[in-house]
Amino acid sequence: MNILVINCGSSSLKYQLIDSESEAVLAKGVCERIGMEGSLLTHEKQGEDKVKTPIDMPNHTVAVKVVLDKLTDKEEGVIASLDEIGAVGHRIVHGGEKFSSATLLNDEVLKAVEECNDLAPLHNPANLIGINSCKELMPDVPMVGVFDTAFHQTMPKKAYMYGLPYEYYEKYKVRRYGFHGTSHDYVSHRAAKILGKNIEDLRIIVCHLGNGASISAVKYGKCIDTSMGLTPLEGLIMGTRSGDLDPAILNFIAQKEHLSLEEMMDVLNKKSGVLGLSDGLSSDFRDLAQASEEGNEKAKTALDAYAYRVGKYIGAYTAAMGGVDVIALTAGAGENNACVRSLIGEYIGYLGTNIDPEKNKIRGEEIILSDPDAKVVTMVVPTNEELSIARQTVALVEK
Repeated sequence: MNILVINCGSSSLKYQLIDSESEAVLAKGVCERIGMEGSLLTHEKQGEDKVKTPIDMPNHTVAVKVVLDKLTDKEEGVIASLDEIGAVGHRIVHGGEKFSSATLLNDEVLKAVEECNDLAPLHNPANLIGINSCKELMPDVPMVGVFDTAFHQTMPKKAYMYGLPYEYYEKYKVRRYGFHGTSHDYVSHRAAKILGKNIEDLRIIVCHLGNGASISAVKYGKCIDTSMGLTPLEGLIMGTRSGDLDPAILNFIAQKEHLSLEEMMDVLNKKSGVLGLSDGLSSDFRDLAQASEEGNEKAKTALDAYAYRVGKYIGAYTAAMGGVDVIALTAGAGENNACVRSLIGEYIGYLGTNIDPEKNKIRGEEIILSDPDAKVVTMVVPTNEELSIARQTVALVEK
């Protein structure tokens, strides 16, 4: 069965067509600047180079049609007709408390997803637009929603409740939800498989270290805590997000700088993190690593603060699980940046990780970084959120 995976943003649409039997990516691409001038389709057929095509995409329905036309194109396509698509798996950012697993997207479910819009106002409405566009163009193809928040729904109440008046939870469902769930799910299961062990016998800490970053504690196959909260702003210092801070800082800076709450949230989401700490140098860890090596103190501080926060969370989650067996690093910096991994390694060495400096030089490969005698296995596991979505979609439609 061929599964089309759709990840729809406010002005973009990423896609992959995956053969569920071989798990090969037959084609993938992205539609950019939807609804704006200069919209562009980048399409990559298996085994061939990327092809960039400027094409007018005034809305997401047109973008979906552009993708479907490209997939069935005689020269650049990979299928003869849309009949060869067995199901569509949609990434949905926020499912609130309503969804703890992949779900068939009927009218009732879509209404429930829409009710979560205020929890993810930048993401859920865009996800829904992509779903409705696909339903319009492929009315007879099963649509499946896979939620970023679902994997974390196994957290106990003590982990997801905030120290706020209980009425805010009852009235507005203010609580920790966590994100990057498909990545944490995929990486934790993949790590167990690489080691040849049952995930139900392992305590795994997954570190998703991209521009957006999060950590989860996966105890015997279930997430018991995660660093992101009601929104993706909580937790680690990230590319442009502040992560954890004293909430009173918002009021303090807002008064000093004469900023509105909305303007302060823009600062915390888009101007903070390692970008802010490096005094606007970059949110890209490659740039920061190079600048740090060249003696840029602000870049060095940004990287040190980032690694220190990761180390703190690993320590906290080790305590939460009563120990740790595996630490899995993934996403952009986790998979590719030896400097970042090395800095984190300095903070977690007390656990007995014994990271081999030579192995740590790799980029984008599955590898066990620790030596055979290490008390805690530390490894790099490249994430594959699209494959996770495809697998969950197949499992649901084949029931």
